Amino acid sequence: MSEQQGRRARTQGATARSLRAAAFCVAALLIGASHADAPSLKADAVLVYKSERLLMLLRAGEVIAHFPISLGRNPVGPKSREGDARTPEGRYYIDWRNPVSRFYRSLHISYPNPNDLAKANHTGRPAGGNVMIHGMPNDPALAQVSWDDWTDGCIAVANDAMDTIWNAVDDGTVIVIRP
Repeated sequence: MSEQQGRRARTQGATARSLRAAAFCVAALLIGASHADAPSLKADAVLVYKSERLLMLLRAGEVIAHFPISLGRNPVGPKSREGDARTPEGRYYIDWRNPVSRFYRSLHISYPNPNDLAKANHTGRPAGGNVMIHGMPNDPALAQVSWDDWTDGCIAVANDAMDTIWNAVDDGTVIVIRP
């Protein structure tokens, strides 16, 4: 290979790397813009996959944001009674919110629904309630929890995730919790 051919090959390689880098930067900007816009969008549904420890905000069937979650200490299976430390499974609604809870903000899930009550009545035990989506504990001594499942049956997220969820989810929004 002549010296001129070597320079041409190096120039072409550098140009190809520059084009790939530029394409990567444009893609990163586009992806970043879509995530930056996500918190300003209103979700029309919340979908939780317990086994994947994932909460997704949906708008018109499209995911607009997603967050890792922690669940109740006994996460496998649906909540069946008060004190079982399980997170419910099924279709519910966000029916009220608490800006000053023991945790950083909280959204109440409408558990128990009529099916949950019927199952609990069959066993003769109360169904439980007060299941929330919430941030981390406000008490600094309790805020050192790990990301293992640690709640009493609630869905916990990081505080910055809770800010996004709080702003994107209105009362009355459907939440579907799947195994």
